[in-house]
Order: sequence, then C-alpha cells, then structure tokens
Amino acid sequence: MLNGKKIVIVLPAYNAADTLAMTYQEIPFDIVDEVVLVDDASKDATSSLASSLGITHVIRHEVNRGYGGNQKSCYQKALELQADIIIMLHPDYQYTPKLIHAMASIIAYDVYPVVMGSRILGKGALKGGMPLYKYIANRFLTLGQNILMGQKLSEYHSGYRAFSKAVFDRINIEKNSDDFVFDNQMLAQIFYAGFEIGEVTCPTKYFEEASSINFSRSVKYGLGVVGVSLGYRLAKWGIRKNKIYH
Repeated sequence: MLNGKKIVIVLPAYNAADTLAMTYQEIPFDIVDEVVLVDDASKDATSSLASSLGITHVIRHEVNRGYGGNQKSCYQKALELQADIIIMLHPDYQYTPKLIHAMASIIAYDVYPVVMGSRILGKGALKGGMPLYKYIANRFLTLGQNILMGQKLSEYHSGYRAFSKAVFDRINIEKNSDDFVFDNQMLAQIFYAGFEIGEVTCPTKYFEEASSINFSRSVKYGLGVVGVSLGYRLAKWGIRKNKIYH
C-alpha cells in the first residue's frame, strides 16, 4: 500500500515466457499488494511460469481475445480485488517496473487520477530502439489527437498506465474494442469524463523478445486512432453520439 491505497499490478500477457521473470522480479513489492496476470491463449509456457514465480492471480483465456479483451479481464480482476490503484505493466520488459513507485505516488497522493509512462518525453523512444517509422507515426498521430481532443499529452500510445479506481467508476471499458485501439478509446473516455492525465518520462527497450505489432497492424491501429479522435470531437460538439461515452 501507499498512503493507505491498495496497489494492484496487471500484466496483459501473450507469449511472454521469455521476459516475464525479468519483469516480475523488478516489481517493487514494498508497495505492491497484488499481481494479476492474464494469459491471452499463449502458445508458450506463460501461465505455468507465472504460477511458478508466485503470481497468485493467473487467468488464462482459452481463446485469444485480443489486446483490449485481455485488458478488460485484467481490470475486472483488479477491481474484484478492491484495488485503489491499478497499474498496467507489459510483461515483455519494454517498460521498466522501477517507475511503479513514481506512478503510484502521483495517484496515491491525489496529484493526478491517471498517469502515463511516456517514451517521448526525453529521448527514451529512439534511444531504446523504437523503429523510426513508428516514432514518426507516433508524433503525427499524437499531434492530431491533441488538436482534436484539446489535450497536451506527449504521446497516447504508451502501454504503461496507472489508474485510480475512481476512473473505472465513471467509464465503461466493456464498450471498447478488443483490439489494440482499446487503449485510445479508454483515454478518450477518461478525457470525456473530465479526468486529467499526468505523465512521467519512461525509457523503453525494443528487442527480439519484446512484443510489437507489424506494419499492417500498425496501419490499422493508426486509422483506428484517427477514428477515435474524430468521434470524440463530434461527440463533444454534440453532432454525433458515441456509445463508448454513454
């Protein structure tokens, strides 16, 4: 706990056996109360390894539900465990667990209700090996999203995120996609509900075992992101209702 707030880490996993132990061993258990891992029908030993590491709450999808569907299971379980602060950490070791203290503190002491680990603040992205085309796409998409959504985030596409329980009381993530665009839909819901988002500088690591979507999936994701941002603006103007906000 931190300032009396229960902290639950959620690990949305898919074929993470090669990197899970490295990730798990760096989690700061001096403040973290519970860890939840959801295995989205991995083809490797992710689930059995998670159990052997001592992760108490291991959920396995027998059919792959997608990245968004995985997160839905993660957050549902964390809320069942009565978490006050939920932190999503990818078990592929792209993001360092050493920032959990900082991110949790920002929420525990009521500075921001949501915190993102940003690869763009500083020089973490390219230095960590992010492909140049992904970096450029990230910058263009983020610029467009900030304009359409009236915000000033450094990036919308980091998978390192921390949330206060209060956020889940105001948004319905079950209305979102089960695919990668889930992340952006959730941010749009958070802004639509009137919450602010803080950011911390986060180094990142790109290597062979780290998960990453291919070029065609990246294009599909980018188009989905544009759609979410346009839908947000139209909903804000009252021109077109969107089911994810109601």
